[in-house]
Amino acid sequence: MTMNEVYAATEPARAEIDLLDGSAVLEFGSPTCGFCRAVQPLLAAAFADHPRVRHIKIVDGSGRPLGRSFKVKLWPTLVFLRNGREVARLVRPGDVNEIRSALAQIDMAE
Repeated sequence: MTMNEVYAATEPARAEIDLLDGSAVLEFGSPTCGFCRAVQPLLAAAFADHPRVRHIKIVDGSGRPLGRSFKVKLWPTLVFLRNGREVARLVRPGDVNEIRSALAQIDMAE
């Protein structure tokens, strides 16, 4: 798998996320968010080194249940999961190396 450039058409349920097998990153944000757009090149560079990690982009906003269940307050928020459990979290990352470091914590191929 590679970095996903498209936000999910439907938001997955929290129970579905909790049952994920393997490594995944949830990216909470919005296509109109400037911070979210600015982080995309950093994500692309970091995901290039971790092709097996699943990337799920989720449009977040007031009243969206998945974002609230993860207590998302700012965009983008990246939640790094291993077998459905949160291992790391980055809010508005500004450095590709912090994204790579979090990916390395969950990449089961390493």
